[in-house]
Amino acid sequence: MELLLLKLLNGLTTGALYAVIAFGLTFILGMLNIPNFAHGALFALGGYVGYTLLQQTGSYWIALVAAPLVLAAFGAALERGFLRPLYGRDPEDENYLLLALFALAIILQEVIIMIWGAAGESGLPPQILAGAAPLGPIYYPKFRLFVLGSAALIVLLSWLFIERTRAGALIKAAIENRDAVMLLGVDIRILFAASFAFGTFLTALAGVLSLPIRGVHPFIGMDILAISFVIVVVGGLGNLYGAIFAGLLVGVLQEFATLIHPLASWLAVYLTMMVVLLVRPKGLFGQR
Repeated sequence: MELLLLKLLNGLTTGALYAVIAFGLTFILGMLNIPNFAHGALFALGGYVGYTLLQQTGSYWIALVAAPLVLAAFGAALERGFLRPLYGRDPEDENYLLLALFALAIILQEVIIMIWGAAGESGLPPQILAGAAPLGPIYYPKFRLFVLGSAALIVLLSWLFIERTRAGALIKAAIENRDAVMLLGVDIRILFAASFAFGTFLTALAGVLSLPIRGVHPFIGMDILAISFVIVVVGGLGNLYGAIFAGLLVGVLQEFATLIHPLASWLAVYLTMMVVLLVRPKGLFGQR
């Protein structure tokens, strides 16, 4: 029972991080209507910026707050200067944006190697979150509990933003029907920039949160990108809350799969996607 409880908590912690990443990816996917191939690279860049701030200031809290804000500003600038000139170039062909985002992912990966090197980095959690806390019959790392609680808070605040603010309502409406929002006189370009910045903020935040757990290396973006798309597909394309549920589901299944075989975690991820697509091609909560 202790082992099962430990596996469940590990799965929920990993799944919570996945949910935050996929939530941000779904924002961008819903607005631009294309997959953001640079999402994983932005996760890695957020982790490295957080690592640098941690080394320079000695404070994990400063890194946790500042790095996602830096990446959000960077994301908005990328959308404005790199992606926006490609919008509408050929309404029947979205390959321009797809190739641009794919190129951006490679560029960011190489920039990371140039600045920080090819070796991975990691950081220690703050002293107050060091060690383990008693949790029923087991002791569990305090920092993992903090990550789990932080991810839940992030999702809650994101929900409040979407459901209780005018900006959130406009973004949600634009995800569902972009043309209708434009007919209301809303400048859709502002929503594009805000969505890309918000999605980048979330993935960078997840990158800093995972820094003391799994560290960061230049090629981690590919792994994160792959699993993020699996989660988005399982939850349903464009469904924000489906991404949360699917992230938790994939994290738990991935953790429990290691009971069968130490290398079965990735197999469980793709088997989950295959089964969902066979049973419900739209995803668990998808409408398209």
